[in-house]
Amino acid sequence: MKEQILFSIDTPYRQPLPVKGWLFGNESQKSLAIVGALRGNEVQQMFICSRLIQRLKQLEDRIRPDAGILIVPCANQFSMNVGKRFWAADNTDINRMFPGYNEGETTQRIADRIFRAVQGFSYGIQLATIYLPGLCTPNVRIMHTGYEEPLEGLDFGLPYVAIRDPQPYDTTTLNYNWQIWNTHAFSLYASAKEEVSEESAEQMVNSILHFMACKGMLDVDIQPLCEHPRVFRESSLKNILNSCGGLMLKRRKLGEHVCAGDVLAEIMDPMEGSLLEALTAPCDGVVFYYHGANLIAGHEVACRILRDDSV
Repeated sequence: MKEQILFSIDTPYRQPLPVKGWLFGNESQKSLAIVGALRGNEVQQMFICSRLIQRLKQLEDRIRPDAGILIVPCANQFSMNVGKRFWAADNTDINRMFPGYNEGETTQRIADRIFRAVQGFSYGIQLATIYLPGLCTPNVRIMHTGYEEPLEGLDFGLPYVAIRDPQPYDTTTLNYNWQIWNTHAFSLYASAKEEVSEESAEQMVNSILHFMACKGMLDVDIQPLCEHPRVFRESSLKNILNSCGGLMLKRRKLGEHVCAGDVLAEIMDPMEGSLLEALTAPCDGVVFYYHGANLIAGHEVACRILRDDSV
């Protein structure tokens, strides 16, 4: 293992912050790059990378001689230090700036330096978080660019592989640009974000090691993590919106199978405690996403259901 500074970020009123990478295996080979936190609230994603580094230290003698792995746990320490999701100085999102521009604004320059560090790898994994203010069931997402290999997502052993049809704003994400520049890219979504979950981190670490073993980077016995994974189009998820704001009490768990008519959540009056609205499942399926905060405004995506007939 080798620890190195990939580049430094200039920040207002303090010393430059180094962005570090941990290299395993053959440094001359670009097999797999893994990027953790690009946003300041992605604490779990940084934690997953730290756990992965510890595991690879233990398995270093099992890494194939023709494999080179780079792990970048955090590329946005400045925002993380001050508790902001986006770049603290101007509230811009680094993951909407790729492939970057070295003569542009601060986040464009940061994206350029990140992309230079992780470009040219055969495979790329981003430990991402969804744009909605909540949590989803653990899954791997692949952007549909025409360069993707959807069945490769099954090598992670996670229960769900989502194929996303890119929107215009997706074209400036790390995942999309990795694929355009000939890297097979995947986004892994854990069931935690701002708070550390050791159980969730263990699941993500095992899924990455499973992928590495399937791709011949790691010489270990492969144990199946999920017997019947599902591949589906992200557009087939059913959004459930609440009609009024209030205190949202969840009645089901993420990943739980529900039937049409089951109560998913109740919206309560936060002052007097009366029931304002009951959100029910419109179809049979799996609870794939829940709004995160207990307080919710009106007409928000409170829940998303993966229908049993989704493909």
